[in-house]
Amino acid sequence: GAGPVLTVALVLVRECQAQGEPVVWVTARHDSFYPPDAAAAGVALEALPVVRAIARQTAGRAAGHLLRSGAFGLVVLELPAGVLLPQPLLARLSRTAALHETALLVLTQKADDTPSQGSLVSLRAVATRERLAEGQWQIEVTALKDKRRAPGWRHQEVRGGPPGLC
Repeated sequence: GAGPVLTVALVLVRECQAQGEPVVWVTARHDSFYPPDAAAAGVALEALPVVRAIARQTAGRAAGHLLRSGAFGLVVLELPAGVLLPQPLLARLSRTAALHETALLVLTQKADDTPSQGSLVSLRAVATRERLAEGQWQIEVTALKDKRRAPGWRHQEVRGGPPGLC
């Protein structure tokens, strides 16, 4: 089943789709994006292209091409655990996203005290999941860094888990 970071990302994808914004998901991980989890989260799979990249460099370049197209309201870039994008690439992605008014969501897995992708990141958050009952989970997102408002804010939701989540 989807981990808490992926669960939050799928909620964002669903919300963008509900607002009529096209979304694309780019992943450099071979074991992450799972269509049944996305469908269970309410994502319209028929409207979500998924690009599976062989390496992080390829994923970053693919995200750059998709951002430059200006065709998407949200580009999700999912990286393997512990992978940092080179700062010049991250700077280009950030500038291109701003130019086309596109949200760029970079998903990583790392410890809270491990550095972020860099100073260009405007929001860094950690997501956790706690089982409340059979098939019921509390998802919490806590902002560790937020350039638009003070860090430390939290958002909690109770969600049902996708099929197979124990």
